[in-house]
Amino acid sequence: MTTSTYYHIWLIAPDSHYITRLCHRLSLNPDYQVRRFSTVAQALAHRPAATAAPNALILDSDGPEGLPRRIVRKLHERLPAARCYVLASEPNLEAEGELLELGISAYLAKDTNSPELLWKALAQARQQPAPVPTPPAAPQAPAGLLLGKHASMQQVRELIAKAARTTITVSVTGETGTGKELVAQAIHAESARARQPFVAINMAAIPRELLESELFGHEKGAFTGATARRVGHFEEANGGTLFLDEIADLELVLQAKLLRVLQERAVTRVGGSQPVPFDVRLVVATHRDLAAEVRAGRFREDLYYRLLGLPIELPPLRHRGCDVLLLADTFVRDFCQLNQLPPRAFSPEARKRLAGYSFPGNVRELKAMVELAAVLADGEQIEATDIALRMAPTAPEPLTTRATSATAVTALVFPSLREQTLAIMQASLTAANGDVVAAANRLRVGRSTLYRLVQSGHLQLPAA
Repeated sequence: MTTSTYYHIWLIAPDSHYITRLCHRLSLNPDYQVRRFSTVAQALAHRPAATAAPNALILDSDGPEGLPRRIVRKLHERLPAARCYVLASEPNLEAEGELLELGISAYLAKDTNSPELLWKALAQARQQPAPVPTPPAAPQAPAGLLLGKHASMQQVRELIAKAARTTITVSVTGETGTGKELVAQAIHAESARARQPFVAINMAAIPRELLESELFGHEKGAFTGATARRVGHFEEANGGTLFLDEIADLELVLQAKLLRVLQERAVTRVGGSQPVPFDVRLVVATHRDLAAEVRAGRFREDLYYRLLGLPIELPPLRHRGCDVLLLADTFVRDFCQLNQLPPRAFSPEARKRLAGYSFPGNVRELKAMVELAAVLADGEQIEATDIALRMAPTAPEPLTTRATSATAVTALVFPSLREQTLAIMQASLTAANGDVVAAANRLRVGRSTLYRLVQSGHLQLPAA
């Protein structure tokens, strides 16, 4: 059996004068076999012979589906040996950073130069070995949450394991910063859906007029500004897990629509008429008492029982005893390793102060406090004063010092949690000599996040 010597290119783009010109340019090479698809869905549905599998994908991000991360991820999973090139009418730094992180080969503006740039890039790619397909690894359960010897956390781990073995809806409650999203991630990672999408949405962070579109999607022309079809989060999470945080903030009108969607297991996009079936594992979370919200008339009783499923209540950090010190040691060790800092350790006085503080921000506050203390500590030992100066002015007094004068506490000026986070980012950016990619890798955040904060003036690149 002979092997095809053609270089197979899939061009995924709607019809336009630019795309016609690009096809003509590519067809000038007799070794190229170009196949056109109008949508990503058409490309994913096509099953080529082994000798006709694509060597390169050229995607137009201005198509009706747009180009969210999930589409690029699906293409990589379906066609792992193909190099990917993305075209955009109006490229932006954030989108470029996100797509390059996913492994695309180039992100190009649709201008008069891009056909020639693509021609050269494809010619160069043909001289290089093709990417070796590797099966995607199943995500691991987030270890930070699972740390803890307190009996309450052992019970949480047991409930996570039980939830992961089924498809039951899970409702997670707990104070802000206790790790509700991490519970959802752990359930997803330990379940049979681990290789499918995990999609998280904070209901309180999205304007109410956009929330329906975010959840259920919309059709082109459904409202002013809807220039293309948009797939909602229920469709995006199909086959995987959908995490709805702050579910109590959902207004009553949308509660009724959500209930109907859950009952029918299908969504109808805004402006559409055809139901689209979905299969998702649902995890919801709130820091409020949902039963009290039902009694107050702010949450539908029928939706409450639909979402209750397996309840998991996360204990506040102040009720977890010595877990505070266990988590603090883990956070400081990981932060120092990630940022190539000498190992830091807490002095006995620092450990006593950590153990006695009530942590109104829970694990999130502890992590931010510890990381900033590691950055600002003068030596390899973190002192009690390093930690005391990070406490928020509105926080409750330490548990062991309730008799301390309020005047003495409020006389100090302490940074907010956001200021602490920015300080950590700035320290990492400075330590990396302004290398945004290196700093982002150390912080384990997307490089687009740092680029955006630099552009907005919240972070400063060090002077050359």
